[in-house]
Amino acid sequence: QLLQQCSKTLWGRQKQRKMLHAAETGQSLSSTQLICPSWSTGNEVNTAVPAPFTSQTAREYDEQEAQFYVSDGWKLYQHTRPIYCIVKFIVRKSRFGLTEVGDLSPEDMKKIRYLSLIELTAFYDALGVELKRNRAERVRGRENGLFGVPLTVLLENDQKKVPGIKVPLIFQKLLLKLEETGLETEGILRVPGSASRVKNLHQELEAKFYEDAFDWEQVRNNDAAGLLKMFIRELPSPLFTVEYLPAFITLVEKISKIKLQLQALHLLIMLLPEANRDTAKAFLQFLKKVVANEGKNKMNLWNVSMIVAPNLFIYKGKRANQQEMQAAATTAHIVRLLIRYQDILWTVPSFLISQVRKMNEAAMNNSKRQLMFDKGVRKLLRRKTMERERPERLESDIPEGVIRVYAPLHSKVSMAIQLNSQTKAKDILARFHCESSHGSSQNIRGQIQSLHEIGGNIGQHCLDPDAYMLDVYRENPQAEWVIKPKAS
Repeated sequence: QLLQQCSKTLWGRQKQRKMLHAAETGQSLSSTQLICPSWSTGNEVNTAVPAPFTSQTAREYDEQEAQFYVSDGWKLYQHTRPIYCIVKFIVRKSRFGLTEVGDLSPEDMKKIRYLSLIELTAFYDALGVELKRNRAERVRGRENGLFGVPLTVLLENDQKKVPGIKVPLIFQKLLLKLEETGLETEGILRVPGSASRVKNLHQELEAKFYEDAFDWEQVRNNDAAGLLKMFIRELPSPLFTVEYLPAFITLVEKISKIKLQLQALHLLIMLLPEANRDTAKAFLQFLKKVVANEGKNKMNLWNVSMIVAPNLFIYKGKRANQQEMQAAATTAHIVRLLIRYQDILWTVPSFLISQVRKMNEAAMNNSKRQLMFDKGVRKLLRRKTMERERPERLESDIPEGVIRVYAPLHSKVSMAIQLNSQTKAKDILARFHCESSHGSSQNIRGQIQSLHEIGGNIGQHCLDPDAYMLDVYRENPQAEWVIKPKAS
């Protein structure tokens, strides 16, 4: 019901169609318009396009600079002659700071996924594009081993050895091997390793990896790259899922503006299952390092994207090879966007966090109403009134803008802090000396400490060090504030 209310009140499709019509006819869109460069090599001309999100969302993306290249970059399909360009986008920090995917609780991230699907549907509808999805298939694969095992199963097995791990151990080890010795290898990812050696290494890994008996020194860099691509290719379900494969393809084939492509891709990343999203992030971080070493390995962004794309976007069925060839340029473009803008794509849009807060508040209000109709609970509340009056009065005595911060790993476990308009999360951390090697507790040394917002209208939120605390406090006055290690 909450999702239906959100879809009716926040993303009215009729209103967005009017926005699209206004853009096409040249009418004013006031604060709901986006200004994008026309991607011309001549004089830059601003063109109004419909805002797929709210005006708040539109302001999150900002072109910082545009650089044009002749030999390398992205082909833009809305022009008759090919133009290659790279545009640098940034996400403007609000006073709440930036929130990465891992900063929210799993329960809140589930809501983010639901809201992203609603938003993506409205986004495509506003542009007159049909959002196509494949039927979600039941993932079948091995229950043990390394290759050909579903990500969720692999992580369940690995978490028995390393609790809290988010990326499969074998995948981490392959990436680590390549990062340590292979980033400067000429043609890495492009030049294949020996097929016979890769096959033997595959079998040896399956037998010895979990026994810590595998000798990584024997593995050549090109063979390690072959194993890495094999791992991704043999996943029972593609890393970017079968269900949303058409949506990824559509965002390039049907949407010409790179800014709109980026916004659609951002929502698609929010839609991915947690295991897929975390594994994809680790892989893209590695690819970014490969591109950064282009001077030595001769692998630029274009080369890497063309080689990696067929392993990420896999078609199945009788026409699989034909479909992959037809979509080769499209999927390579998507990979370039993923590598280039990964720092943006793995942050959670602030307007979605605001909607999660509203959903949580609505759920709490509904729960309170149900409790009021429970006579047994009302009697219990009457009995507890006297016990609660005194603490409530004490809490009410706390002046406006004062929070109590808890630091369980510190010798001083709590502190009342007066907030002002310039107090940031990192200022509170500094008060507790959490990032100092001279901390008062051995438990915190070597750990990255962060301030967490817990409860109230959010499950758990690891705050950006640059978040202005008075704004966060006013957004969620019922929250608790706890300093603890940030989840890795």
